[in-house]
Amino acid sequence: MRSDLIFGALAHVKNRYQLCQLASKATRKLHKPNTRLQDTTNDVLVRFQHSDPTAPVASATSAHVQERRAA
Repeated sequence: MRSDLIFGALAHVKNRYQLCQLASKATRKLHKPNTRLQDTTNDVLVRFQHSDPTAPVASATSAHVQERRAA
């Protein structure tokens, strides 16, 4: 059930409004054509259960961009 997914995602995000905002943004980015929007939303909530969506993500591309700016 989706309510179980929501309560699991609230373990990482304490504010329900913030959870709603993050889930809607992630759903828009991860949605694939010809799939149900409900399935994509459920997948996003499952991802939020296992990891903190508010944690900063360090990527190699951002380090590369910073190196180019410094030159």
